[in-house]
Amino acid sequence: MKRTIVAMPGDGIGKVVLPEAIRVLDAAGFEAEYVNGDIGWDFWCSEGNPLPQRTVDLLAEHKVGLFGAITSKPKNKAAAELDPALRDKGFVYYSPIVTMRQHFDLDICIRPCLSFPGNPLNFIRKSADGGFEEPKVDVVIFRQNTEGLYSGVEWTNPPADVRAALDTHPRFKAFRDVPGEDLAVSTRIFTRKYCRRIVTAAFEYADKYGYKSVTVCEKPNVIRETSGMMEAEAAEAAKRFPHIQLWSTNIDAQMMWLTKNPEDYGVIVAGNMFGDIVSDGFAGLVGGLGFACSANIGPDVAVFEPTHGSAPKYEKLDPSIVNPIAMVLSACMMLDHIGEKEKSDRIRTAVAAVIAEGKVRSYDMMKLAGGPDVFARGAATTQQITDAIIAKM
Repeated sequence: MKRTIVAMPGDGIGKVVLPEAIRVLDAAGFEAEYVNGDIGWDFWCSEGNPLPQRTVDLLAEHKVGLFGAITSKPKNKAAAELDPALRDKGFVYYSPIVTMRQHFDLDICIRPCLSFPGNPLNFIRKSADGGFEEPKVDVVIFRQNTEGLYSGVEWTNPPADVRAALDTHPRFKAFRDVPGEDLAVSTRIFTRKYCRRIVTAAFEYADKYGYKSVTVCEKPNVIRETSGMMEAEAAEAAKRFPHIQLWSTNIDAQMMWLTKNPEDYGVIVAGNMFGDIVSDGFAGLVGGLGFACSANIGPDVAVFEPTHGSAPKYEKLDPSIVNPIAMVLSACMMLDHIGEKEKSDRIRTAVAAVIAEGKVRSYDMMKLAGGPDVFARGAATTQQITDAIIAKM
């Protein structure tokens, strides 16, 4: 039976790479109907809502979404670009992907960072004999997706009752005399339920795919309550998986160690912001955001997306220069999720073969500055990379 997938191109290059991923899915024999889901900056500007209810309804009905990218701008710029007819009517821009995650409880974010042999962007380091070595990187970050600093509970000029509550904490004394308009507060909220879910998911994944360790990457020596809760739940989960080592790193130290010994790490679990940071760090070791895929998984709905941004300056280039591999690998994660692993393995094998062969490379793989002149220097178009992957299949 054909599945229905909600295809949400979004903004910028999301509109370019999502159709390429669908071409690869079609070539792999995945039969699906794709329904368009409106999301992104255009709908904020014209409707005051970057995630219209009609798209929410489609996801609620069909359960699986493929998402391209969004443009997100600061508060003042967002307000300035809103349709004049909608201004001063209470519309406030909020990230549609964060809204989607919270609405559907997409609390488990999985971000694999795997180095493909032959990728010229892979991390290398000096060896002890003065030569160079290229360690294999195979790290999977589990990022708690709905809480933490991205929960959206924040204020500039906090209301009196919020300020009064903060004032009950002795460490707020240093801020008591700050005028309200000069005070901004963002909260970092962890709950035991969701700490338990993310660390359990991390251990289950490590067990299923043979990873030897799970590392909690937080900052418990300073952010004692929230990071401490994550660590405590990880220690409890570890009791059920005695064959998997539980490690703990501080986020700042982890960012140093990931360029010293990235091959030592397997599954890493972190809260929302630290998971965002460490996943981009490891992505940089395996080729950058052109290779960074992700899954957002909840109890009923799952959405799959590359972690790169919308890069609007590249959207209108014809032919397109952008690397579609992160989007293609995100589609593979979708296939894994819905039980189509044979097809996802075929696609990943083809991607690996194209990279190893080295005949078809995007501008980023050639370490070129983006622009229309990259083709004259040997870079492949977005569509040529897709063609090469399909040909290998």
